[in-house]
Amino acid sequence: MNREHDEIAVVGAGLAGCLLACFLARRGYRVALYERRPDPRTGRVERGRSINLALSERGLDALRRIGLDEQVMADALPMRGRMIHPVAGEPQFQSYSSSGDRAINSISRGALNNALLDAATARPGVRAVFDHRLVGLDPATGELTFETPEGKVTAHAPVVLGADGAGSAVRGQLLAHGLLTESLDFLDYGYKELTVPPVGGDFALDPDALHIWPRGTSMMIALPNPDRSFTCTLFWPTHGTAAFASLGSPAAIERHFAEHYPDLVPLAPNLVDDYQHNPVGVLGTVRCTPWQANGKVGLLGDAAHAIVPFYGQGANCALEDVVELDRCLDECGDDWSAALPLFQQRRQGNAEAIARMALANFVEMRDKVASPLFQLGRRVEHALERALPGRYVSRYELVSFSTTPYAEVARRVRRQHQALGVVAAGAAALLVGAVGTVLGRGRRR
Repeated sequence: MNREHDEIAVVGAGLAGCLLACFLARRGYRVALYERRPDPRTGRVERGRSINLALSERGLDALRRIGLDEQVMADALPMRGRMIHPVAGEPQFQSYSSSGDRAINSISRGALNNALLDAATARPGVRAVFDHRLVGLDPATGELTFETPEGKVTAHAPVVLGADGAGSAVRGQLLAHGLLTESLDFLDYGYKELTVPPVGGDFALDPDALHIWPRGTSMMIALPNPDRSFTCTLFWPTHGTAAFASLGSPAAIERHFAEHYPDLVPLAPNLVDDYQHNPVGVLGTVRCTPWQANGKVGLLGDAAHAIVPFYGQGANCALEDVVELDRCLDECGDDWSAALPLFQQRRQGNAEAIARMALANFVEMRDKVASPLFQLGRRVEHALERALPGRYVSRYELVSFSTTPYAEVARRVRRQHQALGVVAAGAAALLVGAVGTVLGRGRRR
C-alpha cells in the first residue's frame, strides 16, 4: 500500500482507536478515524456511563511514547491503596505497594478520550469522521458501509482496524462472514453509578485511595475526580432479592443504603435520583478468534478481548495493544499480512491471562478484602517484597506497576507461590524433626 495516498480505516474513536491513529500517523500512514457517536468534545455525555479509569503503568507507557503522559497526568489523582469501608467501624487503608509510594491514577475516561482525539487529529494525515455507524464490511475488498444522518455512505481502505469496543461492529461483520468465532460470557452482575459531591469545596472522602464497600455478594467502589467529587459504582446482582430492580421506591432505596452503606448516605444528597435514573450497565468477557482476516482486517482492544473492570486493566490493556501492534509492524517491515497474525500470537495469551485475573479480583474485592486473614496475607506479601526486593513481587505490583506481559505475571506468581510452599514445607519438617529430637532425648532420660 502507498502510505501517502491509501487511507487506513480505524473504526472507533475511543481510547485505543485514537492512540492507534497517533501511532499510525507517526509511521507515515494516512488514517480515517470513524466513530458512530457525535464528536465527544462537543456532544452531551450519556448519564451514568462515565466509569472512571484507573490508569497505571501500561497505559502510561503507551502515552509516554507519543508525549502525552504529562498532559494526562496533570489532572490525574493518584490512589496509593484501597480504603475498605465496613458496615460498622472505621475505614481501613490497604497500601497497593510494599513501599506505600506507588499509585494507580484516577482519571476521567472522557478527558483522556478527548486528549487522545485532539492528539490524533492534530497529526498530519489523520481525519476523524463522526456519526458514522458501520453497517457493512467486505473483508476481502475493504469496502465499508456506514449509516449517517445524511444516509448511507461507503468508503474503501486497504487495511481496516476495529477498535470499536466490546460490542464491535467490525467483529460483528467478521462473524457474519464466517471469519471468526466468538464467546460472550456475561456476569450475573451489572453496574450503576452514583455521585458524591464535594463538601465545603473539598473531598468528602480521602482522595488518595480507591474506596471499596465490600458486602459479600455485592460491592460499591468510589474514585476521586478533579472537581473534588467522587464517582461511585455499584456492582450488584442483576437477579434476585439483592438486585437493582429489587429497590422500587425512594423509601426502599434509602432503607437499603442506610443498612448496607450507612457512611455514604449523608455524603450523597442525590442518591435516590441517581439510583432511579442512572442506567444499569452490563459486565462481561469477550473472547474471539482469529483477531484478523486476510491480513486486511484486524481487531484490538475491547473489540478483540473485552474484560470485566475489576483489575482496572481494560483501558491499560487496550492501550498496550497499540504499542504491541506498532512493535509488530516494525518487525514485519509494515507488512500487514504478517503483522496482524503476529500481533494476535503475541497478545492473545496475555489478554486471556488478564481476563482470568480480573474475574478473580472481583471475588477478592467483593468478598475478601475485609477479611483479617486476607489482610494478614497482604502484610506478609509486602514483608516478602521488602525482604527480597526484585525477587518476590506481588501479582498486583506486576500487573499495575510494570509492563511485564500478563501471562508472564501469572507464571511468575505461580513460581513464587510454589517456592514459598517448598520453603514452608521445609521449615515445618525441620520443626517437626527438632520437636521429635527433643522428645526422644526426654524419653531416654
